[in-house]
Parts: sequence; structure tokens; C-alpha cells
Amino acid sequence: MNKPKMTTEKGVPSNSRVLMLLGQLERLNREAMLADAEIGRQITAKILHLIQTQEKTRKEIMSKGSSGMEVILATLENTQDLQTILNILYILNELLTVGGGRRVGVFVSKGGTGILLQLVLSGSKESLPSEELMLQLHSLLAKVGPKDRKFGVKARLNGALNVTVNLLKQNLQNHKLLLPCLQVLRVYSSNSVNAVSLGKNGVLELMFKIIGPYSKKNTSLLKVSLDTLGALLKSKTNARRAVDRAHVPVLLYIYQDWHRNDTRHRHMLIRKGVLGCLKNITNIKLGRKAFIDADGMRILYNTSTECLPVRTLDPLINTSSLIMRKCFPKNRLPLPTIKSVFHHQLPHVPAGGPVAQLYNQPLGVDDVVDESDDNDDVETENDTENEEEDKDHHARNDDIETDINKLRPKETNSRPFEELKIYERFFLELSEDFQRFNFDNPKSGVTATPAAPKSQRPIIVPTAQALPPKYPTAAPLQEECHLAKGEQPHPEASPLAPAPTPAPVHTLDTINITKDHDGCCDHSQVRPQPGLEQELVQGMERVALEGTGPQGGAGGGGVNRHYRQPPLLAGGVAAQQGGGAEETLAEEWAEEEGGEGAVLEVPDTALLLPLHDPDLYVEMVKSTRSVPQYSEVAYPDYFGHVAPTFREHILERVYGVQRTKIFQDIERLIHPNDILDKVVYDLDIQSCPVIDDGESLKFNSQFESGNLRKAIQARKFEYDLVLNSDINSNHYHQWFYFEVSGMRVGAPYRFNIINCEKSNSQFNYGMQVLMYSVQEAISGRPRWVRTGTDICYYKNHFSRSSIAAGGQKGKSYYTMTFSMTFNHKDDVCYFAYHYPYTYSTLKMHLQKLEALRTPQIYMRQDILCETLGGNSCPLLTITAMPESTSNDQICQFRNRPLVFLSSRVHPGETNASWVMKGTLEFLMGSSPLAHSLREAYIFKIVPMLNPDGVVNGNHRCSLSGEDLNRQWQSPSPELHPTIYHTKSLLQYLAAIQRAPLVFCDYHGHSRKKNVFMYGCSLKETVWQTNISATSCELHEDLGYRTLPKILSQTAPAFSMASCSFVVERSKEATARVVVWREIGVQRSYTMESTLCGCDQGKYKGLQIGTRELEEMGAQFCVALLRLKRLTSPLELRNHAHLLDVESDLIETRCKVSSSSPSTYVLEDEEHSFMEEVDYSAESGDEPDNDPDAADPHDNRLSDSESNNHRDSLT
Repeated sequence: MNKPKMTTEKGVPSNSRVLMLLGQLERLNREAMLADAEIGRQITAKILHLIQTQEKTRKEIMSKGSSGMEVILATLENTQDLQTILNILYILNELLTVGGGRRVGVFVSKGGTGILLQLVLSGSKESLPSEELMLQLHSLLAKVGPKDRKFGVKARLNGALNVTVNLLKQNLQNHKLLLPCLQVLRVYSSNSVNAVSLGKNGVLELMFKIIGPYSKKNTSLLKVSLDTLGALLKSKTNARRAVDRAHVPVLLYIYQDWHRNDTRHRHMLIRKGVLGCLKNITNIKLGRKAFIDADGMRILYNTSTECLPVRTLDPLINTSSLIMRKCFPKNRLPLPTIKSVFHHQLPHVPAGGPVAQLYNQPLGVDDVVDESDDNDDVETENDTENEEEDKDHHARNDDIETDINKLRPKETNSRPFEELKIYERFFLELSEDFQRFNFDNPKSGVTATPAAPKSQRPIIVPTAQALPPKYPTAAPLQEECHLAKGEQPHPEASPLAPAPTPAPVHTLDTINITKDHDGCCDHSQVRPQPGLEQELVQGMERVALEGTGPQGGAGGGGVNRHYRQPPLLAGGVAAQQGGGAEETLAEEWAEEEGGEGAVLEVPDTALLLPLHDPDLYVEMVKSTRSVPQYSEVAYPDYFGHVAPTFREHILERVYGVQRTKIFQDIERLIHPNDILDKVVYDLDIQSCPVIDDGESLKFNSQFESGNLRKAIQARKFEYDLVLNSDINSNHYHQWFYFEVSGMRVGAPYRFNIINCEKSNSQFNYGMQVLMYSVQEAISGRPRWVRTGTDICYYKNHFSRSSIAAGGQKGKSYYTMTFSMTFNHKDDVCYFAYHYPYTYSTLKMHLQKLEALRTPQIYMRQDILCETLGGNSCPLLTITAMPESTSNDQICQFRNRPLVFLSSRVHPGETNASWVMKGTLEFLMGSSPLAHSLREAYIFKIVPMLNPDGVVNGNHRCSLSGEDLNRQWQSPSPELHPTIYHTKSLLQYLAAIQRAPLVFCDYHGHSRKKNVFMYGCSLKETVWQTNISATSCELHEDLGYRTLPKILSQTAPAFSMASCSFVVERSKEATARVVVWREIGVQRSYTMESTLCGCDQGKYKGLQIGTRELEEMGAQFCVALLRLKRLTSPLELRNHAHLLDVESDLIETRCKVSSSSPSTYVLEDEEHSFMEEVDYSAESGDEPDNDPDAADPHDNRLSDSESNNHRDSLT
């Protein structure tokens, strides 16, 4: 070893006594005088005395500029004198005992670990090894080992590993030496190779000789022994060895004994150590079997239950819970197949991808669970998951597009103009001269909205206590399913529509709407109140349903209500014969149902819901085509939703809720006789899905957008619910919408949706489910409200087959659970993931909007194409009419920039439709702002890109079984008609040099709060990578940030901090990226709206509702108007602050580079719960390809959520 020269730190007096002694010791080293052992002993003894008596001496030796440590280590390495060695070891012990990890780090960096290990080896070779030497060496090694990453390897290569083991075997009764040896052994065992080697050398058996039942003696020794044993058992080999030697029952007995005797809970760490050993053994299948055979489930369940009242014992409860959940036998979902109950035959099957795999799956294959399920050890699964997280962390950076050529917009059209010319008819406004238009009577020249095609099916509309859907009188509906002679199965399709697959259509029975004379009115003649635009322009509050009615009087309850009586259940009777038959049927039903319930009276909400008309809704339903051929109408869709006037706060998570739910699940295995396991609703039995025995809740989801496949009564008031896969798919379980009836008032019901797939959810962060009560609606409150308590989301014990998990084995489903107490007898309630917005609702709204058109508004509705299911995809054109036919006016009209909006490509993101509704209402409004906006732009709007998915209750896909927002690069006209023709419209605009100024696709986000945007930026994308690019290559107009920045200043729910403008490879086929890259639209965005609520701004701490979503749609319009004014040359100088985005970019860049290598510009998503129970551990927005609408990397938890979620672990 090189002889170090003694140096002193600036500021330390050179005449310091310890430094003088260290100088003498240095000279002894340099002059090789260590043979004079006495001098070395004296000097080291004096240094030790100074260190023990003076704190400043330690600081002088360990100060930043001092070489004291090097001198001491050199002496330790070179001397042969035992007493000098011991003195130095005492010195090192004193130095490293205080001062934290920095001093240990210095010791390791100077090579101290190797010197100590060498002394262990040389000391063991003595005929009588010094016990004090070994004690001091191992005490020091226990301190420095955890700080040396290569400690285990050094010990194994050096031979010190075997020395420690032999020392341990020889001193089992010498507790003074045993403790440091065990401490070092614990560090050795953290290396997997060492752990296996130690297991072979019998160390496992040694540990079981040391640990034992409850005792007040040697508790420190016992604690270290258990920690060492736990480290050894992380090795699968050692875990198998422990199982083979029947150590699992021993550990359970020890744990029970300590639990029983440690009544004052002073030795919780020992009890936790025993659980840690069990936890590691049960990582292998043999260990889980041994645990079950030893009655471990009952033992841990009982001990944990007894620990529940003591909050400080939560670590024991959490670890016990983890072990029990791990050992809980993996179950298969209670389904015959994970494929959707419904099937739609495709025109042709794609050559590759999940849909092709689905179609090519051999008959008889069990796709619910793998045959090899549970054969792979959990340890492997966990390792894989951790690797995936690491991979995901790197992949996030790897996912960023690094090819600058791909980041530049394409300059050539991919399709010939002749092929695109057929789309000219959708842009009549660009060539309209209005010569035949009568400006004195403007409505005379406007193209009428295409008439809705008529269905040939009877429609069932809800009544107060109407018969269940499968009432016997409805039987003829099944029998009369045929086409009338000469009738066509489909209405006349758009010339762009693909030929739909022929489907049987039911005979149409006309429905007669009966109304009370007092409440009879013609709603089409009522001029509705302006909507959200009035809030923006005049600041008026929306009329509340509970408030004074239009006529105001104080008497009679202060509410002037109009009542309507909805159509009765049309179950195959000849309703078309007139009112008489209907009245007779009503009387019969009233008698059979006990009187008053056959007719349902609710307040007329026409003044509050200007775009809603129940009668018109039924007409729209008749022309809506679904794969299951739905013939029922859900009550909330029929009568509409009036946004509540009260605030709905984000639910504060109750301490211990998840733990309680998990223990209730474990009880199913402990007390299997308490489980009913009774199927009460099953769509797989299509002839009779509702199984009604009068004792259970009744479920139904057979209506538009409904999704519930199966309901199983587990306990008297607990139900397991299974969601249906998207059609032509075997996964995407998230959206739900179903009806519940037959409930008892005040009973504590628990509902568990057991086949969720995402690894985390906003249900863990305060989001509640939505409920619509018929009784509340009758009482004058027709609205969806946030409801449910004890809500949580966690991994369950149902296996997810590799077929459904993209080839990955060992995956589990997740449970979303909530509790509910019903307040009304004979109620019918609907539950939904988010505020439902059906395709028929859209059609009704569009027709009502057409009626709102004033002479100043140019509005045209075209049918863009027909979907795979035979539904029309509407395309809207909205702008302002020219004031006259003068050349200037016509020229200004034609040359307005275009704004292209789309929405609802993912059916489960219903919030996107509510935002679109707010946009459409504002655009059709009469305010000066709306008028200015129409004069500024021509709006082309596709309000629902995926009608089929919406109608059939899908969460993500169309009938093709594919995510349409991943098809924009090469859409198929047969399989993805709405995307194909929407992209064609944009390509046509690019071809005629009229590309939109703004493109925005409305989405919903299930993993983040607030409303925010994703955009596209070459510069910001390159900044997130290591590629080098010249400034000229990165030249970019920063205008893409202007619109989001305006929104952040005007829209309360919008968060600029959550926005991202990075382009990833995984999103290259999304609308946002394709429109930016191929169409050349710089301001191409995805606007994401939270499904939960906001954590900033005016709505902080509140769950989002339809009022806020519609407001967001209106505020988007206002932002577009400000964008127009800001980009006008005359206005630029007055609004320079909004366009000064370079500083924002620099701030963002610094923020990213100083934090983590996240691919996204801003913070990570909300963290998964940091609980030991691995039920919500994976943090990416799933390996399943979540859309642009589900980027997983944005929004850290707020401080309050971080605190709350630590509590929720219990």
C-alpha cells in the first residue's frame, strides 16, 4: 500500500495533538519501524484516548481535507501486533459509530472493507484465534457492509464467508460473539449467490436452532437471527429447503406463541421478522402449499383480527394480509369465455393483431385461465414486474421519437387529389355563393338535417314499477322477430358507407305518449334558455330544479311542475291499435303490481334541459342499431340529467378501508360456508339473463351503452360483478352502466367489480361511482350523483390468462369495490362509471340544436359514413352566415380558417361527449362571443367517432375489436370507416391548401386529475432525448403552446402543468400525431378531461360534473376566439405576454432535466399505493395500450393525497 502523507485541512490548527500523533504514526509507516510494536501501541492508545474523550478529535480525523483515515488504515494493514490492531479497531469503531453514512462511505472508498476481510482471514489461521479480535472485526463489518455494494462478492472471494460460518457454529452459546457474526451474516445473505452457499453449509438449520418461542432473554439476538433467516429465504433454493425440512409449521407456531405472549407489544419487530420469513417462503408454490397445509390462513387471519384495534400493529396486519392474499388459491373468472357475450362478424379479419388471434383461436381452448397457471413462482412474477417497471422507466425514454425526419411534417400528399375529390361535397361552404338564398327569410335556404332512419323494433320505455324486462307478456317480442315483406333491413346509406352486414330487425310497434292534461304542452314551441354561454357572457347561474318555477308562486311548494307520463312497456301487445289497448294494459299491470306503480310521473325538465326531449329520445332509439338488438330504454337516458347545484367533493379515503375489504375477501376462504355464490344475472344465458328469486337484487344492462355481464351474490348484501369485454375483443373492462332494483332500505350493500384490468385507478384517489335514482327523479331531482363509500381498487385472486394479458403469464385482475346504502323502497337505481352519454342522446341533441338555429347561423349536418354496425356518423359544419351576397362578404365567408374537432373515439370516455356538448351549445348560442367566434372560423365537427362502441357498451374499441385511435396511420375503409373518412376530410383540406388552424380530439383520462392537453413539438421531443441536432433542425414556431396557455388562464379546470408536447413512438398512429405529421397542423391536440376531479384552481378538491365539463367545452370556444385575436397582427403587441412561451419552455426543460428521465414534460401520474400488499403496484397506465387518452406519466400526488394514501395502506 502506498504510504500516505499526513495533510491537514485549512483551518485546523497544525499543532493539534491528534494530528501530531497521526504524523508520528505516518512516519512509523514510512520508515518501516512498525517492528517496534511498543511505539505503535502507545501512539494508537493515545489516539484512542483522545477520540473517546474529545469529540473534536473525531472531526479532525474525518474532516474533509484530512488524511487521517488513510494513515490509520495503512497502519492496520501493515502492523502485525495484535494490541495495535485492536487499538485501531477500537478507533475505527468510535469513528464510525457516529457521523452517519458519510464516514462509513469514506472508510469504504479508502479500501477499508478489504483490509478488515483480510484480517478476518489471517486471524482465523491462528492456532488460537483471538475472540476479541473477531468480535471487533465483525462489529465493524456489520457497520460497513451495507454501504459497500460489493461486500458480498469480496467476502466470498476472500474466504471470509466460511470463516464467519465456522465461527458461528463454534459459538452458538457465546451470545457476545454470536450477535456481530449474525449481523455480518445478514449482510452476506443479501447477495443471492452467498445465500445459496450459506444454505448448503447448513446456516438455515443454525438459524432455527437460535430462534424459538417467546422469551424475554436475548431478544436482540433473536431479532437479528430472524432478519438473517429472512434474507436467506429470499433464495428459492433456501425456501425449498425450509419447506422440505418442515420449517413452515415451526414458524407459524413461533409466531402464534409470540403473538399470544407479547401482550404489551414490546417485541413487534420480532413478530414482524417471523412474518418476513413466512412471506419469503410463500414466494414459491411449495411454500404456499405448505402454508395452507399448516393452517396458516386461519392462524394469520385470527392473529391479524386480534391486532386490528391497535394502530401500531399495522405493519403486522399488512404483512399478514400480503401473505394470505398471496396464498389465496388463484381462481378463474366465473365465465365460460373471456370473449364478449356478443359477436359481430367482420367484413374481413385483419392479417395480424389481437383481433386476428381472437378469430384464429382454436375451438375448445380455455381462454379464461392458463393450464400452467400458478406453476410459476410468485418470486418470478414479482421479479418480472419489477423488471417491467425498470424497463418501463427506460422504455419511456426509449419511446420518444428520435428520428428528426419523422418529427417533421410530411410535405407530400399520400393520396392523389382525384381520389380525394369526392369529399368536396362535405365542404359546400367553401364554394357556396348564396345566390339562391333568401336573406329576408334565411331559413328557407338551409339544408335540413337528414331525417333519422326508422327502426323496425319495439322500444321498451321505463315505468314506475313496470314489469321486469322478461315478464311473460313480452314473449311475443321474441317470436315476432322478422322482416315485414318488402321492407329493407337498413335505411339508405351514405354513398361513403361500406355495405353493412345484414342483421335481423324487429317489427316496429308504434308508441303512444300519454300525458296528463294539466301538464300537456308542446315542448318544441318553448324557447329554451341559453346554456353555458350565458354563464360565460352574463355570469348567470343556471336555473335549479329545486328552486322557484317559471311562475314563481310561494304557495303549493313554490315549484311549478309539468308532469309527463311516459310510454308503457311495449312487450309485443298491439299498441298501435290506439290508446284503449294501452289503457287496458296499464290497468292490468297496475292491478298485478299492486296499484299505483304502472304510470310514472316526473317533472317536466324542458326549461332546464333545452336539448332534451324524452319523446324525441325514443324516436332516436328506434333508429339506433346495436349488436344485441336492445329494445329497452334506460330511465336516466329517457328523462335526462339535471346537474346538481351542490358541490361534490373528492372523497376522503377512510383509514383502513382497503385492509378491511381485503380481510372480507380472505374470510371467503376461512369460512366458505358463509358464501352463497348465487348467480342472479347472466348475459351468457341470453334466453333468460335475469334470475329472480325474490330474495336478491335484480340487475339489468340490456339497454344502450349498458355493460354488466354477470352478477353473483356472494353474501346476503354483497355482489360480485363481471363486466363484458369489448365486442370482438377479450379485454378492456372498465366502463360499466347497469340497473339495480329490489333493494332493501338501509341495508349495507357491497358491490365488487372483479375483472378490472388497469393496475391503478382514480377510485383510489377520491373518485366515486355515479348513481341515478328513479325515486329521486320522481321527487323532482332527475340527476346523476356521485355516491358510494369505502371505495378502493386492488389486485384480487382471479387469474388473468396469458391470452387476455398479451402473452404475459401470472397476471391477476383487479377489484373495484364500493359500498352503498339505499334510501328508498321500491327504487330502481342505475350505476355508471361516468355520466352516460349515448349515441341516441347525441342524435337527439343534434336535432334540438338544429331547431335552435337562428338566421345568423350557418349549420349543416351531413352523414359522413355508416359504421360497421349500420349507424350513421354525423358531421357538422357550423359558422356564421354572410351578411349579404356581396363579393366581400362571400370572400370573407369562404376564407375563414377552419377548426376541426372530434370526440368520443373511446366509448368509455363519456366526459368527452359532455365537453363536446358544451362546445356545440356555445357555438349555436346567441351571445356576442358566439357570434364573433362563428364569424372567425368554420367549424367541422365529428362529435362521435365511434358510435358502435358507444351503443354496445364498449370501453375502448369499435366493432372491429380495435382501438380506433391507433388506426390513423393506415385506416381501413371497411374496418375503420369513421377514421378513414375523417382522415380523408383532413387530407382533402390539406390538398386544397386549407388545412385546419386547430385540430382537437376530445378524450377522457382515467388516471389523472384536471383538464389538460397533449400536443406535438419537435423541439420539446428532442430535448427529452440524447440526440444532437443543430438549431436550424430544431427551428419551430412556438404557437402550439398558445392555445393551452390561454386555456390555463381562462378555464378553471384546465392545468397547463399537466400538458405535454412530446411525441412518442407508441402514439404515432393517434389522431394528434398523424394530423400534426401528415396533415401539417401545428396546433394538433388531444384534450383530456379527468374522470375524477381537480387538484388545482377554482375546482380544487371537487369531483368533476357535467356542468364543469360543458363549461370546459364552452371555454375552449372562448379560447379559440382569443387565439384568433392574438394571432391577428393588430393585436399582437397588446398580448405579447400570452405568446411569450420561450421562457416556459426553458423552465420546463430545467424541470425535467433536474428531476427524473421521464419522457413526459411534466410530473408523473399519481403514485400507486405504497402498501406492502401488492394489489396496485404497477404504475404505468398499463402495458395494455392505453390511448393518448391515458398517458401514464403526468401529475404527482398533491401533498394531501400523499399523506392520505399512506394512511390508506392499512
